[in-house]
Amino acid sequence: MQADNKSYDDINVTPMVDLYLVLLLIFIIMTTAGVQGIKVNLPRGGPASSKPIEGPKMQAITVNNEGKIFLNTIPVTLDELSSKLESLKSSSPDFPVVIRGDSASQYQGIMDVLNVVGRLGITNIGLATQARK
Repeated sequence: MQADNKSYDDINVTPMVDLYLVLLLIFIIMTTAGVQGIKVNLPRGGPASSKPIEGPKMQAITVNNEGKIFLNTIPVTLDELSSKLESLKSSSPDFPVVIRGDSASQYQGIMDVLNVVGRLGITNIGLATQARK
């Protein structure tokens, strides 16, 4: 018998595609797991007397201990916050907003955020606190 001397003109890429899809899946899972929000030390509140805020596309506004403002982990100024919330309100008028302020932050920073939210007419607002132990 004669040895098969024909050359292969194509490469089997199926295992390579499987590897790329697994790596893509791992990358997607790791990047979404890493985005958890801005860490702040919330002030302590009383017992939970209100129901949790639910609704479409809840927005979190965070004021850290340095007075910096974040909208869903993105640093913004008060003017940028106002324009972004205004555009969100035009697309979904009844979205909930949760305001998270660090217990060491200046009260004025939280009041500035509340003024922006109130001026835009957003009425579904929650203030995040830690439960008392």
